[in-house]
Amino acid sequence: MHMIQVVFLTVLVFFVIVTIHEWGHFFFAKRAGILVREFAIGFGPKLFSMKRGETRYTLRLVPAGGYVRMAGEDPEIVEVQSGQTVAVRLKNDKVTRIYLDRLDERSNVIRGEVTAIDLEKQLYISLDVEGDIERYAVHPQAVMINKGNETQIAPYDRQFGSKTVGQRALAIFAGPAMNFVLAFVLFSTYIQMAGIPTAEPDHILVDAVTDGMPAQQSDIKPNDVLNAVNGQPIGADFDKMIDIIGKSPGKPVTVDITRNGQKLQIKLTPVADSEGVGKIGITAKYPKVPTRHATFSETISGSAKLMKNMTVTIFQGFGKIITGDFKLDDLGGPVRTAEVTSEIAKQGITQLTSWTALLSLYLGIFNLLPIPALDGSRLLFIGLEALRGRPIHPNKESMVHFIGFALIMLLMLVVTYNDILRLVRGEP
Repeated sequence: MHMIQVVFLTVLVFFVIVTIHEWGHFFFAKRAGILVREFAIGFGPKLFSMKRGETRYTLRLVPAGGYVRMAGEDPEIVEVQSGQTVAVRLKNDKVTRIYLDRLDERSNVIRGEVTAIDLEKQLYISLDVEGDIERYAVHPQAVMINKGNETQIAPYDRQFGSKTVGQRALAIFAGPAMNFVLAFVLFSTYIQMAGIPTAEPDHILVDAVTDGMPAQQSDIKPNDVLNAVNGQPIGADFDKMIDIIGKSPGKPVTVDITRNGQKLQIKLTPVADSEGVGKIGITAKYPKVPTRHATFSETISGSAKLMKNMTVTIFQGFGKIITGDFKLDDLGGPVRTAEVTSEIAKQGITQLTSWTALLSLYLGIFNLLPIPALDGSRLLFIGLEALRGRPIHPNKESMVHFIGFALIMLLMLVVTYNDILRLVRGEP
């Protein structure tokens, strides 16, 4: 596969799983009548931006996620205060545009000093126009113009906080839910592409050999059949081989292989890794076996099984983080994820489909964790509101999410820095 294709597929994987997540938030927010100001993929400076209807769609520089900005979630950026001089433009006796600057340059407007204004509930603005107080109704989709930027007003019934607990919870949960749906669909697609094996593998092959490790120095090659270690048959149980070698750091072992039909015995000495576990520097794979087309029921049950197994594996990884049973090198950020994705893309579209499903499942589960700034934390606040009968003060909730987001970004910087160092050092 050409490098351009690999890069394109790697970017496409990230784009798809993030876009489907944010689309879930967007779709159910719009259904609830919430004004969605921005649908963004990525963070940081804008690379691309366009406005369609009420929503601005943006592509941003840092590909570390995305967001849907709903009216009322954060304090409004543009506000109009009593005593401020503005200009308004009317259409059908309703204010459709409120200008906050460059008032002398505006044509077909009414200019005056604000004496009273309500852009959330009563939707009106009163102006002192040359000594006369004039009251104007404001259109619910009126926009404010300041420094060249247009901001649509958000009446209270279009704000996130005005909706029922159920509507808000659905708008938040829909993001991870779409990732689960995507994961299931992609696992189903993978099963259809890979087929159902008609026989179980009875042996394993060497997939890759690490430079400078004992396996390479002893001339073990990719596609060698691994038969036994120290006389113990391996069959298709690679974990058994790992266990035997792992217990033998610094001790010679004998590996029986078959190469092009010829049986060979190779002696080598595993080296200890940072935890004292013996390694010889190989990865293994199962040989291709005959397959058949999966039936509909096999596809559904197989996808459910993959979802279940991968979910268990993901939570086992979270468990290690909670117990502290991990090293910094065990964590990977966007750089390592992109690196692994590109390597899997080289193996073909079938394996990339399975990997994309796993990433989508991981993103959905991770976002439901009760960590500040993630969807799980926002659902927790909504749940507390349902129990208390009243919401947590918006400023307190916003502060919790802000601190959580800052900590997540800090962790992201640390793991990204570590990933870059690892690449510079040439470590796998």
